[in-house]
Amino acid sequence: MTRVLLLLGSNLDRESNFCRAAQRLAELVPVVAFSPVYETEPMGGPAQPRFLNAAALIETDLEPQQLKDQVLRRIEGELGRVRGPDKFAPRTIDLDIILFGERAFHLSGRQVPDPELLRYAHIARPAADVAPDWLHPVTGESLRTIAGRLPSQQMVPRPDIILKACTEQEGDSCHR
Repeated sequence: MTRVLLLLGSNLDRESNFCRAAQRLAELVPVVAFSPVYETEPMGGPAQPRFLNAAALIETDLEPQQLKDQVLRRIEGELGRVRGPDKFAPRTIDLDIILFGERAFHLSGRQVPDPELLRYAHIARPAADVAPDWLHPVTGESLRTIAGRLPSQQMVPRPDIILKACTEQEGDSCHR
């Protein structure tokens, strides 16, 4: 089994889509842990609603392309995600591979580890929440170290949303 770190993001019907994505993810692959959920400002693109972001630590025997196609894109499709040319467009759910074991590679035009992990707190902080001692396979830094140097003042914790709770109940609500 390979440890994989995923990033979840949504800014359309956020709470419901986040919970539904967590439920489906747990149905399709073993989820070790979910990070706390954070509300963040959108990056680039047109004016749009704020995002919810979180990380999921999973284990899988799937290869990266299989994980992407059979699990991540499947969940995105089920939740109505439409990918267009604008990577900053609003979305029902976005599921991305941030780290895949200790490997570094390209997958469908994206680099893994995701280079944005080193630049953006909305990726690094949730990642460090679930795997603080995981060493970045390229830089050798721990996720805790990476997250610690990135400004996260625009990230608002959402303790009212607990993704683990979504996987333990029926329905689409993971609010306390």
